[in-house]
Amino acid sequence: MSADGWPAGYGRRVLAEVDSTNAEAARIAPMLAGPEWILALRQTAGRGRRGRVWKAPEGNFSATLVLRPTEAPDVVALRSFVASLALWEAFVAATGRTAPFALKWPNDVLLNGGKVAGILLESLGHGGGALHLCIGIGVNLAAAPGRDEVEEGATPPVSLLSETGARVTPEEFLDLLAPAYARWEAQFTTYGFAPIREAWLARAARLGEPITARTMGESHRGTFETVDNAGNLVLKTASGRLSIPAADVFF
Repeated sequence: MSADGWPAGYGRRVLAEVDSTNAEAARIAPMLAGPEWILALRQTAGRGRRGRVWKAPEGNFSATLVLRPTEAPDVVALRSFVASLALWEAFVAATGRTAPFALKWPNDVLLNGGKVAGILLESLGHGGGALHLCIGIGVNLAAAPGRDEVEEGATPPVSLLSETGARVTPEEFLDLLAPAYARWEAQFTTYGFAPIREAWLARAARLGEPITARTMGESHRGTFETVDNAGNLVLKTASGRLSIPAADVFF
């Protein structure tokens, strides 16, 4: 850790404007010597999971961390949990509060029950080339989209400012998030997923409660029992326990 609190070995670049920080990460990844944070003060074509549009009004946080992990793809994908924990820690540092924040499987952070942040993982270079991982993170620091701008039934968006009164700039938030991520990343690479899973479950939204998980073709209703050792959502349904690797969760 450097004297100013920035994690050692991590690069930092701040762009006035870019189409998408994940797209920029894909463009520059082959030229990077190590992990690098890319922050855009204005993002013109942000995107979320499954190609959805991610709207980022001025003052919100749009960034991507580019890594070159060495694990198998299924292990690499568990970094969504690492990023979630880092976000939770950054929010607590920004507000001094823990109670309003919770982690929603697979990759959202909730504030007072509303969605304040989302994570998008994209891998580059599968096959013969080197693998890079892009961890895209969007945070509603100053403003949130209206309910009419999100999918019906989806968790309503909220902003950090409206819910807590905390005024945090994107650069300030990055200075909280980057060291938090570096600490959780070090734990993950040293000890594996087990402590990450335990910490994530301690902060999980609706654990032990009924939820609905919608995959591309099916909808499953059941009790959110746990997250297994592979990061899958485990539901207790009327027909038995169900392990789900990918889905959208609705409360």
